[in-house]
Amino acid sequence: MKLLNKYMLLISVVFMSCASGTQEEELSIRYNQIGYTANRPKLISVVSNNEFDKVSYIIKDASGKEIMSGKTGKGLLWNDSGEYVSILDVSSINNEGEYEVLIGENKVMFKVLNNPFGDLSETLFKYYYLNRCSIELEEKYAGQWKRPAGLNDDIVKVHSSAATKDRPEGTVISGSKGWFDAGDYNKYVSNSGISTYTLLSAFENYSDYYGSKEFNIPESGNNLPDVLDEVIWNLDWMLSMQDPFDGGVYHKLTGLKFSGAIMPHEYDLERYVVKKSTSAALNLAAVAAIASRVFSQFETKKDYSVKLLEASKKAYEWAKKHPEDYFRNPEGVRTGQYEDDDLFGEFQWAAVELLITTKDKSYSKDIQIDKISNEVPWWQDASALSLYSITKHSTSLDKFIDVNLANKKFLDQASELKSRIETEPMRVAMKGKDYVWGSNGVAGNQLMYLMKAYEVTNNVDYLNAVFVGLDYFLGRNGVGTTYITGQGIISPKFPHHRSSEADKIIEPVPGMVVGGPQPGQQDKCEYFSKMPAKSYSDTWCSYASNEVTINWNAPLVYVVNALQYYQIKNFK
Repeated sequence: MKLLNKYMLLISVVFMSCASGTQEEELSIRYNQIGYTANRPKLISVVSNNEFDKVSYIIKDASGKEIMSGKTGKGLLWNDSGEYVSILDVSSINNEGEYEVLIGENKVMFKVLNNPFGDLSETLFKYYYLNRCSIELEEKYAGQWKRPAGLNDDIVKVHSSAATKDRPEGTVISGSKGWFDAGDYNKYVSNSGISTYTLLSAFENYSDYYGSKEFNIPESGNNLPDVLDEVIWNLDWMLSMQDPFDGGVYHKLTGLKFSGAIMPHEYDLERYVVKKSTSAALNLAAVAAIASRVFSQFETKKDYSVKLLEASKKAYEWAKKHPEDYFRNPEGVRTGQYEDDDLFGEFQWAAVELLITTKDKSYSKDIQIDKISNEVPWWQDASALSLYSITKHSTSLDKFIDVNLANKKFLDQASELKSRIETEPMRVAMKGKDYVWGSNGVAGNQLMYLMKAYEVTNNVDYLNAVFVGLDYFLGRNGVGTTYITGQGIISPKFPHHRSSEADKIIEPVPGMVVGGPQPGQQDKCEYFSKMPAKSYSDTWCSYASNEVTINWNAPLVYVVNALQYYQIKNFK
């Protein structure tokens, strides 16, 4: 019944079709449900399944006074949804308040605020605390989503695929801490890599902002920025995944199969570290290198910084000796695979981070700027992460590598993404092949790419593209829902997330970015469309579109907190 009611609400708000079938009545209005930012671009999408000509609109303020009216443009086909879209630009409305837009019998309320993303910036980050392993979540930090400690992971066995003479099969080690990777309770080094890097990069680029920003976690007030405290929780686990005898890194810590929809303290499967992989080694090498230089800034973390750099160097050397130790699940292991058979990008990323941190020119010999891909990064191709770090540290790197070529490659891709937001019918960066499993991870990393471009160029067009592009997550998309639990008028209610399914709380854990639409529909659940931008199902069943993961939240943490930084700075 809850599911039925939810979809009835979705249909009534988004589609608003009436029996008489006039042009206005066939339209829907999709908009940013959190709030538009004053003195920034503000777009509302007028959408129909059918072609439509210009239609009249009226906008009223909170007192009911008409402040804007006119006609929309003609609807243009948005290929990814099969719908026709016209953009209503309300950027001239900059006074804080609530406004009503009316098109025929259809109307929605939207907000304009000086700084609409305060709560969003915190809840996106707080997801990491709420998905910590090996700790009780106390009510004063977790609210109603408090839970007992579970999965301490202090008794973890070495799987046969990971056995060596120094650590034979069955050896018991500790792999405590870390974040649960996704909707399941396992932990994967390769996906931790890009996620942890993104939070570290956020601090590296906005240290003033994060230095005074508290997120109400147990470590708040300990003289270390909260973002770094949260990173340490996962870094400590990543370090535990390195074999101290040879520097190799276990690919994952997992049960042999997925658990049911239970709470962490109810989990009763044996846990294992499984097979070392080149991918895991390179991810640890890269992340530990950037972490080392970040923590070297803190007197109390000097020793930790040294430890991280040692781990990075050892992991990198192991990877160079084992360049093609690609991961596949061993027999009897049936959890997430995170396979990757092309590790050139990860080698480049690790070498770049080590070069920046150590200034050891030997690492520059491993870097091939001309061959680095500038595609939007994800866990299976970290190439662009090296471009991010090169553009950030170009002054100190120009004597080692061709930073001009790196900057050009980076900005070529950023310009393409900006162009999409400026010209596509729906005014989003997502297009065609971007609608993969975890498409919201693609969308988030597109926005982070644009934010990085703004940091490098100070060209406000990139920043404005981020403001417009963020609407995609906040309701101006193919299905009219936000893609973040607990945010907006309509938001995901049934994510594929074990704690949210099992905790007996009506609302899911907040601040989680769900996977998003993609036409594969591998879970065989109930979907309402096969069109790429509409192929989304807000059901527990839909692990292919409604699961959550640490790497889908990370770029939005970066982007939304960066917007917070610029807005706070703007209003001082």
